[in-house]
Amino acid sequence: MFWHWKKPEIPIEEYERRQRAFHAALAASPPAGFVRSYSASVEGLPWTGAQTAYGVLAERVCAYEDWYLVEDFGALGFLNEGAVSGSRLKPHDAAAAAAEDGAAAIYALRQGDAASQRKYALWLSKPGGMSYAECYGHLEPVIASAGGALWVRQMALGPAWELCVLVGGPLSLPPVFDVIKKPLRQVWPLP
Repeated sequence: MFWHWKKPEIPIEEYERRQRAFHAALAASPPAGFVRSYSASVEGLPWTGAQTAYGVLAERVCAYEDWYLVEDFGALGFLNEGAVSGSRLKPHDAAAAAAEDGAAAIYALRQGDAASQRKYALWLSKPGGMSYAECYGHLEPVIASAGGALWVRQMALGPAWELCVLVGGPLSLPPVFDVIKKPLRQVWPLP
């Protein structure tokens, strides 16, 4: 997963056009182990904030979540190398030139279908003192009934919360969880 945001002087339409061109180049000539990617705009995630002149994080109005689905951890190296080579180099560089900054994390699919609808992202962490078995016991039936997917951060990499639920419609999780719910606007592939 890669969160990124545009430079202020770049129009949204131009930024998204460059992002789509890069994702299309990946799909047309995939590196070994690459399955697919998708991108969505999202507003108000705390880990996509910007430093102000006073060192305080300011909430960024719009950021993008790019999910790069790969077969396994080994494929991450091929994706990292392949994204900036061959027919993908120019589209990557054009997209990167319009980006102000970004952050990344690695998530593994725990439950559901990686290709499930992604209209809402629910970010949460396991409550302190709760076992993972209990946490998943609360989440998995709710997610299954909604046809969603549960993603779990790996090796504590990345700035975002530990768990992400992607679903095709609004979903309420058990009240034991603090949740950031955000609608997603799909950028790639086009709906």
